[in-house]
Amino acid sequence: MMPATFFAFMGAMFGILTVGLGAFGAHALKNILDSYGQSIWEKAVFYQAIHSLLLLILPGLSNYMSPKELNITGYLIIIGILFFSGSLYILAISGKKYFGAITPIGGVAFIAGWSWLAYALFKATFR
Repeated sequence: MMPATFFAFMGAMFGILTVGLGAFGAHALKNILDSYGQSIWEKAVFYQAIHSLLLLILPGLSNYMSPKELNITGYLIIIGILFFSGSLYILAISGKKYFGAITPIGGVAFIAGWSWLAYALFKATFR
């Protein structure tokens, strides 16, 4: 089991990457990506930003969750960022549509992470 602060650390690291990748997409890739590629890149940055914030606040919810619930939630969100946003970054740059087939794995991980969090908080609220 990782300490709760590991997830905040990962949120901060993904946050740094979010800003860097957002700026890279807006400036360095501005004349390289077509409008479809730009929209894919922006979606990847957006989802990474939202889930980086979730990782940052996750330790603050650790009083309401078991260590197992915290770890499952955190790891699912990390997997979601890597597979969802990661595959979209690669898709935007490469134009290879088959990378889009990986994206739903990340989406399922996001949904599972949010669901696990909701389950843990439901238990803490109504026990």
